[in-house]
Amino acid sequence: MNGLIGKKVGMTSIYDSAGKNVACTVIEVSPNVVTQVKDSGTDGYSALQLGAFDAKEKNVSNAMKGHFAKAQTGSKRKVVEFRNSNLVKSLGDTITIEEVFAEGDKVKAIGISKGKGHQGVVKRHGFAGVGDATHGQHNRLRAPGSIGASSYPSRVFKGMRMAGRMGNDRVTVSNLRIVKMLPEKNILLIKGAIPGHKGSFVIIQK
Repeated sequence: MNGLIGKKVGMTSIYDSAGKNVACTVIEVSPNVVTQVKDSGTDGYSALQLGAFDAKEKNVSNAMKGHFAKAQTGSKRKVVEFRNSNLVKSLGDTITIEEVFAEGDKVKAIGISKGKGHQGVVKRHGFAGVGDATHGQHNRLRAPGSIGASSYPSRVFKGMRMAGRMGNDRVTVSNLRIVKMLPEKNILLIKGAIPGHKGSFVIIQK
């Protein structure tokens, strides 16, 4: 599957050919460098490993410094493998957005969603709460209610929807559409929302 590593810049809106205002996410996709070429003979599967966005040398381990030096490129902040890619590339080659994407393509975006911290059941799972403060309902408006049976089974089942950490998960959004490309600025405009905060890394796959 072909794809590139990008960085979420933010959101904007543009007018399409029909004059309709379309909300878009702006993704910066600087040229990705091939840092490793894997094949089924030596690695058991075929894949292209790509690196993107320059990193400071002090923030990179010695092992990764040697890995990037083998590809004759500088240290990178993000490294991702794309399996079964049909792009024919060699170690150290660069890949631009024009080689992979075109306007109108359907893509999927993978990113880390915004972390919300520890949240209750109303925000985390959409519980309605009690909704009525009468009849002795004191401080129960956003409570989860009963979470299990009594003497049998004498436990709470796994997967029970309760309060806990929300967000900061790997999220994939499919069936997104590239509405505009700005190759000279390494920019993709993708219709709709993409998980992650501004400045976070996203993987765009075709």
